[in-house]
Amino acid sequence: MLNRIEAYYDAVPRSSARAEDFGPLTFFVREGSDGWPFYARPVLGHAGPVRVEDVERVRARQRELGLPEAFEWVAETTPGLRAAVEASGLVVHEHPLMVLEGEPLPVPEPAGAVVRTVGADDPGLPAAVAAPYAAFGATAGPGDARRVAERVAAGLTVLVGAFDAAGGEGLAGGQVQPVGGVAEVVGVGTRPEARRRGLGLAVTAALVAEARAAGTEVVFLTASDADVERLYARLGFRTVATALIAEAPEAPEAP
Repeated sequence: MLNRIEAYYDAVPRSSARAEDFGPLTFFVREGSDGWPFYARPVLGHAGPVRVEDVERVRARQRELGLPEAFEWVAETTPGLRAAVEASGLVVHEHPLMVLEGEPLPVPEPAGAVVRTVGADDPGLPAAVAAPYAAFGATAGPGDARRVAERVAAGLTVLVGAFDAAGGEGLAGGQVQPVGGVAEVVGVGTRPEARRRGLGLAVTAALVAEARAAGTEVVFLTASDADVERLYARLGFRTVATALIAEAPEAPEAP
């Protein structure tokens, strides 16, 4: 299971990024001047040690390109990377890595909302893209909807949104990206004013249904914390490993 997820992690960025080799590490560099700033990961299949020097070489390249100093990996498949990353001065965050067992469990239909798949030309696409940004106190940029529309049109991403049944406003959204029989549910979020209505779970269930309809065998996601982990467990996901995300420490505030 984890080997298939690792292969997925290696494959997904390659549709919109180039891979740069740094010994036991691969740094994915986005193509073009905008888009998602990718990260570094262990080379697929690497089972040996990772040195602090390897991590620092990648970090220097990330700084050179003006990109975040970020690494993502699975603790159980590359156990030696954490020590090297922390020794280089990065901060490591742990997140539950969850896989769906069997078919998703039924979830209640959200009252007053319509949950549906959003096509590339759907007028609701910008709102479905913007809702998860709002969930985390951010604002979608002008190119975010365009990039998602391009990926939806190319068959790389499936977008699902939850919309107010009366006014049509976008309340929640999320995406799933199938590759080679494996799919990750990503970016699920609900606008703060629409929380506690079951919208995020309903969006996730719809994304799983889309992935299963496409023949996906393994559906997984990363929960942000223990509360979200319990939420997804209600849909049938179970924790199988720990996803690690490393980033530069925040600069101290000026006195």
